[in-house]
Amino acid sequence: MNIPEKLDLRSPAFANGATIPAKYTADGENISPPIEWGPVPDQTVSLALISDDPDAPSPLLPIITWVHWVVYNIPPTVTALEEGLPPEEALPGGIRQGLSSFKTFGYGGPAPPFGEHRYYFRLYALDFSPVFPGPKVTKKQVMKAIAGRILAQGELMGRYRRARGK
Repeated sequence: MNIPEKLDLRSPAFANGATIPAKYTADGENISPPIEWGPVPDQTVSLALISDDPDAPSPLLPIITWVHWVVYNIPPTVTALEEGLPPEEALPGGIRQGLSSFKTFGYGGPAPPFGEHRYYFRLYALDFSPVFPGPKVTKKQVMKAIAGRILAQGELMGRYRRARGK
C-alpha cells in the first residue's frame, strides 16, 4: 500500500486551526476562501479539493458529514484557487465543481446551527483526471474514483461558530 506524500495546503485568509473569517460563511459574503498549495509531485495529472464539516449537525453528536465544496480536475500547474470562485460547474482551465450538501455547484460557507464546527479542506494530487458521466458530481463519487490513485494529500482545518442570535 502506498502512503501518499504530504502536500502543503494553506489559506492567506486563515491559519490552520484558526477561525474562518465571517466573509467566507453564510453570515458574511458566503464566498469561497483563497486556497494555496504546492509543490505537487512530478507525476501529478490533476488535483481534487474537498471541503466538509464532520461536526454536522452538532460537534457533540456528529451524525453526518456536511459537504461544503467539491472541486476536481484542477490542472497540476495550478497552485491556488482564488477567493470567490463562481458557483458554476465548469470553471476556466477545465476545472470542475461538484455538488455540495446544499445541492448547489461550488462553495457553500459554514452556517452551523449551534456550537463551533470544524471545516476541513483536503487537497489530493492524483495520477489521473477522473471522468464522470454527468455534471452533478458528489464527494462520494470523487472519493470512490480517486481511491488508490492519490500521490499526495494536504489538509487545512478552520473553525467557525456563529454569533448568538444568528
